[in-house]
Amino acid sequence: MDSVDLAVLRRAREWLRDGHAVLLYTVVETWGSAPRPVGSLLALRGDGRVEGSVSGGCVEDDLLARAAAPAPRALGCELITYGVTQEESARFGLPCGGTLRLLQEPLRAGDWLDELLTRCAAHERLLRRLELATGQVTLQPAGRDERLCFDGQVLHAPFGPAWRLLMIGAGQLSRYTAELAHGLGFEVLICDPREGYGHDWDAAAVRFVPGMPDDAVLAIEPDAHTAIVALTHDPRLDDMALLTALQSQAFYVGALGSRANSDKRKARLLALGLSDSQVQRLHGPIGLPIGSRIPAEIALSLMAEVVALKNGARARQALPGQCCA
Repeated sequence: MDSVDLAVLRRAREWLRDGHAVLLYTVVETWGSAPRPVGSLLALRGDGRVEGSVSGGCVEDDLLARAAAPAPRALGCELITYGVTQEESARFGLPCGGTLRLLQEPLRAGDWLDELLTRCAAHERLLRRLELATGQVTLQPAGRDERLCFDGQVLHAPFGPAWRLLMIGAGQLSRYTAELAHGLGFEVLICDPREGYGHDWDAAAVRFVPGMPDDAVLAIEPDAHTAIVALTHDPRLDDMALLTALQSQAFYVGALGSRANSDKRKARLLALGLSDSQVQRLHGPIGLPIGSRIPAEIALSLMAEVVALKNGARARQALPGQCCA
C-alpha cells in the first residue's frame, strides 16, 4: 500500500472528525487490464467530495451517482462490479476486457484509522482485517511480502511501506531522493555518522539508523525488498556500506560517482575480498541515463532505476548464490 492510499485514509479521518458520512472503496479484484491496481482506495464524503482513485474517472462518476441516489443504501459493506459486459467496459472507460470489483465500506468509527495512521507514521507495516458481515476491523503486524487477500467474506489489506531505501549520506542529493522515495511508498532510512547532516529532516518521512555505515546495513537486515545506495562520495563511508550490502539480499545496491570512479571502487571492493559476481551487482554510475546534472535530476534518475527494478521493468542482477535467469 503506497503513500497515496495512506493520504486517502488521512482525509477520510479528517472528514469523520468533522462529522461527515464517509464511504471507503477498495479495489479488491481485477480481471484483464485494469486502470488501478488491487488495493487502491477512494474515499467519498456524503456531500460528494472525493479523495483517491479507483479508475480513470468514469467509475468515480458512477459512484457519485450511486451515493446521491434516493434509494435506501445498505448499512453494511457491499461489493460492486464494473466492466462485466463490453457495454459496461465502454461506458466506464475500462480497458478492453477489464473488470473491476470494489468493496464499498461505510466508515463509522475512526479509532482504527487513528491507530493505523499513527503506527504507519512510525514506520510500521500493518495488516488490516475487515469482516464484511460485521464491519469489524482489526490490525496486526504485517511482513513486507504481504499482499491484499479477499475471500469474499474477509479482507486482509496491508498498509505501510513494503519497500525500503537505505541511503548512506544525508547531503543535498539525499534530501531530493528521500522526498521522491517517500512519495513512491518506500520506507526511507538514512545513515550518516558525520556531524552537521542530521538536522531539519521530517521524522515522519525518514528514519536515521545510528552507527557506522556497515553496522547500519547489518542492523536493517536487508532483504529482497531493500535498496541501498551510497551517496557520500567518501570511500571511507561508502565502501564500508557497499562491502556489506553487496553480500546481502538487497535487490539494488548503488553508489554515486563517475564511470571512472565506479571502476576504481569495484577494484577496491575486489581487493577487500568480494567476489567478482558480488561486485558486478553494484550499480555505478547510478540511475537511468537521462543526462542528469543537478541533484534533483540525479535523484529522479536514481529512483527511476530503483523503481524499474522493483517493478521488473529491468532485469534484476543476481543475488548471492543465484544466477540471472
